[in-house]
Amino acid sequence: MSAVPSLTEFEHAAQSLAEVIMHTPTLPSRALTDVLGSPVLLKMENLQRTGSFKIRGAAYRLSRLSAEERARGVVAASAGNHAQGVALAAQALGMSATIFMPIGVPVPKLLATRNYGADVVLEGETVATSLRLAAEFAERTGAVLIHPFDHRDIVIGQGTLGLELLDDAPDVDTIVLGIGGGGLIAGVAAAAKLRAAERGRTVRIVGVQAENAAAMLPSLEAGRPVDIETRPTIADGILVARPGAIPFDIIKDLVDEVVTVSDDDLARAILILLEQTRVVAEPAGAAGVAAILAGKVHSSGTTMAVLSGGNIDPLLLQRVVSHGLAASGRYLTIRIPLPDRPGQLARVSELIAEAGANVIEAMHTRHGHGLQISDVILELSVETRGPEHSDFTLETLRREGFLPMVVPD
Repeated sequence: MSAVPSLTEFEHAAQSLAEVIMHTPTLPSRALTDVLGSPVLLKMENLQRTGSFKIRGAAYRLSRLSAEERARGVVAASAGNHAQGVALAAQALGMSATIFMPIGVPVPKLLATRNYGADVVLEGETVATSLRLAAEFAERTGAVLIHPFDHRDIVIGQGTLGLELLDDAPDVDTIVLGIGGGGLIAGVAAAAKLRAAERGRTVRIVGVQAENAAAMLPSLEAGRPVDIETRPTIADGILVARPGAIPFDIIKDLVDEVVTVSDDDLARAILILLEQTRVVAEPAGAAGVAAILAGKVHSSGTTMAVLSGGNIDPLLLQRVVSHGLAASGRYLTIRIPLPDRPGQLARVSELIAEAGANVIEAMHTRHGHGLQISDVILELSVETRGPEHSDFTLETLRREGFLPMVVPD
């Protein structure tokens, strides 16, 4: 069997999923078009059922199970989006589902998975641990293991998104989307390129990984999937230490470029999407937008950025927005040593106001920081209009003899 599914397989999957998934909208982004210098469209898979593309692969995989396999139930492991997809698909088919999730999984994803009727087991610190536990459960109970990315049916199900992309934007030149284990980008790359070739066109595929979990580049260099040591990243949805073998065989031939983005880049992307398009995306779902903003994508034609998920914990969103403001130079924390005498706090506040900045939080203390008995420390969180305005605000304070120090975010 060929590593690359056929166009017929993708079309069959799309037909079988027609009543399960929704055809998500595609919208133009003026802000990203200005950044890239050519048209940018956003594919809103964050509005998909369960809040991400994962329902495509999960529902198609479960639909292909035999009656005997369905009777045994299914088991999966996930940080959230695959879990919800499997849980909803199993509920629709009247099957039992057990989902292993890491202990630190975002609360909304945990609650949604339970609400879809799955039995959730919270154990382990990483998805890799959850996968091992799920495999052991399958061996012990006979339940069918539904891998999040390393299965041909999963790749085909995710690839139905590639057909939609070409239906929504027949003239698209470049598609940009995140990479975790590789199931989504493998399916999209295959389906989109097959559909484009059918129409006598070509399409370029750019994959984006979080730099703290970028296993694809070393795997491509090695010519096979390799393990890496991941570091913490806000993009939990693509925090994968080793690409899947089945997706990798497609990616190495069909994905044109792989780039990485930082957590700062991801935070800026979420902020831009909130402010400019009124759209909520989770960090992994905003990877394509992050790459465009970071100057990692080069295209002179129409570019499609896939917003692959929107399931973000409100508390994380609050932190990410603050981090995004800081990364964009619009939020800074400054520490100012002052003599302990009346009027100093008022004068600093007056100067910041004169500079056109806004104090949103203040702490005034006589303790710590190696202070002398006659000194105090003033720590301020200040909102500005950008890097130049931040520099102007700091210079305004310095001209009056104050010594503001920027506190790293």
